[in-house]
Amino acid sequence: MRPTAPSKFPARPAKRVTVLFNISDHAHHRSLMTKLLQRARRAKLAGATAFEGLDGYGSSGRIRRAHLLSNDAPVTLVIIDRPDRIEAFLLDVGDLLEDVLTTVSEVEVVDFGSARTARPHQ
Repeated sequence: MRPTAPSKFPARPAKRVTVLFNISDHAHHRSLMTKLLQRARRAKLAGATAFEGLDGYGSSGRIRRAHLLSNDAPVTLVIIDRPDRIEAFLLDVGDLLEDVLTTVSEVEVVDFGSARTARPHQ
C-alpha cells in the first residue's frame, strides 16, 4: 500500500471484515447471516450490516440471484471495529467461515463530531 496524506479529521485505526456468502447458506441448522449477526452482537461489536445483492457469482462460477420462486441471492456482511475486537470476533466465528470468502482490511474511522468541536465555527 502506498502512504496516504494525513486526514484533516480526527481518525482512529480500525479493521473491516467483509464476508461474502449466499442468503441460503446455513450453519448449525440456522441462517449463516443470522448466526454471524448474533455473534457480532454478542461480541458487542460496534455494528454489522448485511447487504443482499441482486446477482453475483463466486469461485463456483454459478450465478446466484434473488428470484421470485427461489432466493439464492448473494449477501455481503460488513463489520467495522477496533482491531483487537475484530481479531477476537474472527476467532469466535472461525467455525462458521470455513468455506466462506472473508476479507479483513485496515481502515480508519473518522470522527466528524470531534472535528466540529475542534474547529472554530465558520
